[in-house]
Amino acid sequence: MQVFTLQALLDGNRRALAKAITLVESKLDTHREQAQGILEQVLPHSGNSIRIGITGVPGVGKSTFIEAFGLHLIEQGKRVAVLAVDPSSPIAGGSILGDKTRMEELSRRDEAFIRPSPSEGTLGGVAQKTRETMLLCEAAGYDVILVETVGVGQSEYQVAGMVDFFMVLMLPGGGDELQGIKKGILELADALVINKADGDSEQMAQLSRTHYTSAMNLLRHTTFWTPRVMTCSALKLINIDAIWGMIIDYYFQALKEEAFQGKRAQQNRDWMHHLVNEMLLLKLTTNPRVKALLPELESAVENQSTTAYAAARRIIELL
Repeated sequence: MQVFTLQALLDGNRRALAKAITLVESKLDTHREQAQGILEQVLPHSGNSIRIGITGVPGVGKSTFIEAFGLHLIEQGKRVAVLAVDPSSPIAGGSILGDKTRMEELSRRDEAFIRPSPSEGTLGGVAQKTRETMLLCEAAGYDVILVETVGVGQSEYQVAGMVDFFMVLMLPGGGDELQGIKKGILELADALVINKADGDSEQMAQLSRTHYTSAMNLLRHTTFWTPRVMTCSALKLINIDAIWGMIIDYYFQALKEEAFQGKRAQQNRDWMHHLVNEMLLLKLTTNPRVKALLPELESAVENQSTTAYAAARRIIELL
């Protein structure tokens, strides 16, 4: 990638940004090397955005919410990047190419950039590509990065580990829905937002808010921030401004407590350790001596002629 393209990226050129992201997502080693070179250069220009993770059960209206929220942010003079993490299977599809059609108005705005992440991947998978894409978007001058994740599962933990503020969207419907949501995800949440709080559902949404608030109070939160429960209607644009206000509150409190940079530093450290583990595993599985010995050891473990520990130890000693 030429220097002028890098400058174009720093100037906020969307094509230069899209090209850089394509390099990051490529599986070719030469492209990965190029991408890492670009990332090293843009690193001093990154980190100036607010990173917000958004998740929720299917049907909660994430796309409608993100579009309404993104348009509100643009009205506030912000530039917004939406990165959609889709862990769904390549067969079932999901939102791999659906994001721009689902957020039609937002995708037409010059101040917005929407990019779905491919679900399958090599080293680091979705999380690595999204993290690196986030840095590129920040270098290109986007003030708010919205990372959307589909469904409730492993991807939530990955996304919560790379954002500043993690929001879980809920449907109005009392406390029953809490049963279907992993307790761990509620512990990750900085806010629960009950969407579709309009018309006949408004009263139910208020009731849900009471239930969720008492449920959240039972969880121990170790940070300076007490997670909030709010209601909104993305369709009727009710309370969208209040949700942004809450995130700004969080941001200034985090800065005051000096927790903001600390959290990001911890995330970067954790990510490095995660990558070390992945790289070691990759090195191990591609090692010819390990490949040759593995079937024999697997067989010995199955026949109980050696312990799993002893077999693992022999493999590690080959490195």
